[in-house]
Amino acid sequence: MVSAPRDLAAARRSFARAAAAHGQPGEVTTDLAPSLLTAVAEAALDAFHDTSRYANNRVECDHGRLKARLRPMRGMKTERGLRIVGSGHAFVQNVRRGHYALGTDVEPRHRLAAAFDELLEAI
Repeated sequence: MVSAPRDLAAARRSFARAAAAHGQPGEVTTDLAPSLLTAVAEAALDAFHDTSRYANNRVECDHGRLKARLRPMRGMKTERGLRIVGSGHAFVQNVRRGHYALGTDVEPRHRLAAAFDELLEAI
C-alpha cells in the first residue's frame, strides 16, 4: 500500500484491505517497523509473523524492476502517479509471467507483444 506516512493507521488499513481481498494469511513477512509489528499482532492473530533478516528478499526482488524504472525518473512526485505507474508495471510483469490468458500461445519472449495485439483486437 502506498502511503506517505508509515504509521499505525496506514499499516492497519493495509492489512485490513489485504485480509478483505485474500482472507486471513497463514504467514506474514515484514520488516521490523514498529507500526507493522503492532498491526500484524492486531489483524492476524493466527498468522506466523516472519521478521527474520532475509525473509522479505522475495518481495524486494519482485519490485526490483519497478525500482530500476523509477530511479532515472528520480522517483514519483505524487501517490497518484505511483499508483498508475505501479499498476501498469504490475500488469506487464504478470503478462510476461503468463498469469493471464493473453499471448500464451507464443514463445515467452514474444508474449508481451502478442498480448497487446490481442488487447488491440478486443478494443
